[in-house]
Amino acid sequence: MKYVFYDFETDSTSTTWGQILEVGAILCNQEFEILDRYEARCRIKPGVIPEPMALIVNKTSIEMLRKTNLSHFQFVNQLEQTFKNWSPAVFIGYNSLGFDEEYMRKTFFKCLKDPYLTNFNGNSRGDILTLARSSDLYYPGSIKTPMSDKGNAVFKLDQLAPLNGIVHEAAHTAMSDVIATLEMAKLLSNKAPNVWKASLMTTTKSGVQDIISKEKIFCTNEYFYGRARNFCVTYICDHPVYKWKMCFDLKNDASDFLQMDYDSLKEALSKSPKVIRSVKDNKSPLLMSANYAINFDGYRQIGMAKLHERAELLRNNEEFKKKVSRILEEEALSKQDTQSQESIMAEESIYAGGFAKENDKAVMTEFHKAEWKDKLAIADKFSEERFNYFAKKIIYEETPQLLPSDLYKQIHREVAKRVLSTNDEKWNTIPKSYKEIDDLRDKFDNEKDVEKLSLLEDINNYLMELEKEYKAA
Repeated sequence: MKYVFYDFETDSTSTTWGQILEVGAILCNQEFEILDRYEARCRIKPGVIPEPMALIVNKTSIEMLRKTNLSHFQFVNQLEQTFKNWSPAVFIGYNSLGFDEEYMRKTFFKCLKDPYLTNFNGNSRGDILTLARSSDLYYPGSIKTPMSDKGNAVFKLDQLAPLNGIVHEAAHTAMSDVIATLEMAKLLSNKAPNVWKASLMTTTKSGVQDIISKEKIFCTNEYFYGRARNFCVTYICDHPVYKWKMCFDLKNDASDFLQMDYDSLKEALSKSPKVIRSVKDNKSPLLMSANYAINFDGYRQIGMAKLHERAELLRNNEEFKKKVSRILEEEALSKQDTQSQESIMAEESIYAGGFAKENDKAVMTEFHKAEWKDKLAIADKFSEERFNYFAKKIIYEETPQLLPSDLYKQIHREVAKRVLSTNDEKWNTIPKSYKEIDDLRDKFDNEKDVEKLSLLEDINNYLMELEKEYKAA
């Protein structure tokens, strides 16, 4: 087994509309011995407006945005090839499943590449943030954690790493964060080995499903309101819409729910705290032995024998499972009906639009193999408009001189319309960034932070240049 520890620095908190600017990655064996390293940085794409604070946090200057050797598309090609060369492996980051993984998927998707590189061909995924929280929950004191004003453990890497003796210079730069993540993994594997071993069993969806199918009861945990919380549960059914594993919290007396009619059960399941907990098998959840339950209030008082008895009642009641499934389906469909009916834009369609058809996958391969002068003709072979749109945007960003004048003007005007918009758009705009700069300028003035004020001035001048360019479109 090999591990790939990786981290991205980006221009935005939005995984749909932002851009990866920098990657750091380290390939290791099971003993955490480093086998290879990779780091790269790219220029910002035309039409992407960076969030000023994001640039300040990851120490990206305007000169870096403009003058880095790699274009964004070249960067993505290089990143994909590196990760393919390192496969099969477990791809691990710090909050990667909530951020970096989504960024990579959506970036590959918009670049007409397989967005699920880390899911297939023997690859799997893990997240050290989940492990850190779980280690602190199941083995209190295994790691040192800073505390918030509310008395909750803080798991921010730039605070957690130094407190545990890990050198973390240049935090929020990709390679520095990767090294800190790797060192945290070493620490957790030593301080909470059972948690580490459990995490390796759920890096794939099939691994999660295998455990749930074999274990009558087990422990899982969720993180909300600033704390990780343990739940001892038994599997009930797959969610009829989202396909997650839906489990009954055995803190509750099963017999109370089994005798309810449909409407009463529906009302009971809607109340907080939730009786039915979801285990998202595609998010590498941590599943622990049911024996850990007795370490937690609510389960300790019930005892293992009673927990098993409750689970047995539920698992043998098919009528109850069908009721729960029907209730979950009604709730999900009702939620979908009440959500905004606005059209999904191409950039947002990775999940809503589904997988690419086989013929479009073939066109993607042809597009990437072709010379730039031939790519436009290939773009028109796509059966789905979203892929045709992505292909033409790639050409616009990389070799605009090869586009017919009218097509270039059409794309450029649409880009200009987006970035100059004064509406509250989903993506970042020049007016939004001006507003952010004004707010940050007040903050840094008060803090007398001369360095950050200077960076803001550079960003502001850059935006003024972009505004002039796009207004001319």
